[in-house]
Amino acid sequence: MEAGTISRLLQPMKFQSSNLSNFSSNSSMFCPQTRLMPACHVSHGGRETNPTEQELSLVLSSENKKSSVFGGLSLHRPVHKRDPVGKTFCSVAPYTYPGSIADSPSQTTEEKIGVLLLNLGGPDTLHDVQPFLFNLFADPDIIRLPRLFRFLQRPLAQLISVLRAPKSKEGYAAIGGGSPLRKITDEQASALKMALETKEVPANVYVAMRYWHPFTEEAVHQIKRDGITKLVVLPLYPQYSISTTGSSVRALQNMFKDDSYLSRLPVAIIESWYQRQGYIKSMADLIEKELHNFSNPEEVMIFFSAHGVPVSYVEDAGDPYRDQMEECISLIMNELKARGTDNDHTLAYQSRVGPVQWLKPYTDEVLVELGKKGVKSLLAVPVSFVSEHIETLEEIDMEYKELALESGIENWGRVPALNCTSSFITDLADAVIEALPSAMAMSTSTSTEEDDPMQYFIKMLFGSLLAFVFLFSPKMVSAFRKNIL
Repeated sequence: MEAGTISRLLQPMKFQSSNLSNFSSNSSMFCPQTRLMPACHVSHGGRETNPTEQELSLVLSSENKKSSVFGGLSLHRPVHKRDPVGKTFCSVAPYTYPGSIADSPSQTTEEKIGVLLLNLGGPDTLHDVQPFLFNLFADPDIIRLPRLFRFLQRPLAQLISVLRAPKSKEGYAAIGGGSPLRKITDEQASALKMALETKEVPANVYVAMRYWHPFTEEAVHQIKRDGITKLVVLPLYPQYSISTTGSSVRALQNMFKDDSYLSRLPVAIIESWYQRQGYIKSMADLIEKELHNFSNPEEVMIFFSAHGVPVSYVEDAGDPYRDQMEECISLIMNELKARGTDNDHTLAYQSRVGPVQWLKPYTDEVLVELGKKGVKSLLAVPVSFVSEHIETLEEIDMEYKELALESGIENWGRVPALNCTSSFITDLADAVIEALPSAMAMSTSTSTEEDDPMQYFIKMLFGSLLAFVFLFSPKMVSAFRKNIL
C-alpha cells in the first residue's frame, strides 16, 4: 500500500444529503449579531451513515456546499520559555469548583439557566499528552475513516498518538509542562457567570472540553444533577467550523438523544459570534494597544494568523470557516479604520499537519515572503483563539517569531488572546441573554438499515486484510511517519 492511500483515508467522505434531514430554516431564530441553532429535530433516515484542534478535523460533505449539515442541524451560512501553568491570565479571582462547574446560588424562581462553554481541552501535564492525543484522533469527527475501516479508528489513534507524543511533549514542555487552556477557560466561565449576575440573569456556567478533563460527559451529568431547565451552548470558537463547534455539538447530540431528561431540555446553540460588535471592538482595542508599543505604529504590518483546516473541508464539506474568517478580518479592519488606524494587513493559516492541502496562505511561508519584501515591523494577531494555549504560546511566540526574525523582520509584537477582557466577557453575556428566548427542546429519532450480513462480512474481511498489510509493513510504517506525522 502506497503512502497516497493513507492520505486518501484521511480525506473527507462524501455522503448523500438524503441520509440526513435538514434543519428547517423556519425553525431557526437568528439574532442580529449571533448565529443561533436553537432547535434540533434530528432524523436519521435510510442507511445509517454515522456522520460525525486541532491537527486534523471533522469532515462532512453535503450536496449543497453553501450549508453544512451535522446530526440533522443545517447551518446556513528568539525563543524564550514561558511558564503559563499556574499563571492567572484573567483579572478575576481564580476559578475553582468541583468538576469545572460554577454553581449559582439557589434561585427563588423555578427556572434554572445553564450556560455550557465548549472548548478543545489540553493536557494538564506532560504525562497527559499521549492520552490527550489518543482522544483527539479516536474521535471519528477528527479522522473520518470510510465505513469499511471504522474498526481501525482506535488502533490508528493509538499509533498516531504514540508516534506524535514525543514531539508534542517538547512543545508543552517549552510553555511550562502543560496546557493553560483549562485554567483560562475556568476563569472565563467565572467571569461570564459574574457578568450574567450583573445583568440580573443568574446562571450556572459549565465547562465542557472535547478531548480532556473536564470532558463533555462530566459537564452534562452535572447539568442533569443541577436540574437545569434551559441551556445555552456557547462554543469558545468565534468562527464556526465543522472541526470545532461541529464536532462538539455532535457529541452533545449523541448524549442528548437517548436521555429522557436531556432530550426535552430547551437548548439554544450559538453557532458563531465573530461578527458581534463586542468581539470586534475588543479585538480592535487589543490591536491598537499593541501597535503603540512600536516606535512607528503606522509602519507595522498587522498579521492575522488563524488556525487552518484542510481545503477539502471547505470545498467538499461546505465548511463556512474560511468565509467567516475573511469576514471577521474585514470587520476588525473596518473598526480600526474608523478609529484612524489604517495599517496594511494580511491573513494566513497556521498549524497544518499531514500530506493534505490546508487553507492557504500558510503562516510560515507568508512570514518569509514579508521579510523578502522588506517588512520590518510586524504585529501578530491570533484571530481564531480566545485563550492562550500551545498555538499562541509556543507556535506563534516561539516558532514563528524566530522564523520572522530570521527572515529579516526586525520588530515583532503579538496581540494577546482575549482571555477575560471585560468587554469581551460582557458581550458573551449579552449573546447568552439574546439566545435564551430561542431555546427549544432537542428531539431525536433514529432509523437505521444495516448492511446485508454477507456484504458486511466481506467488507470486514477485506478491511482486516488491508489493516494487516498496513500495520505490519515496515515500508508502510515508514511512509506513515514521513507523510502523516
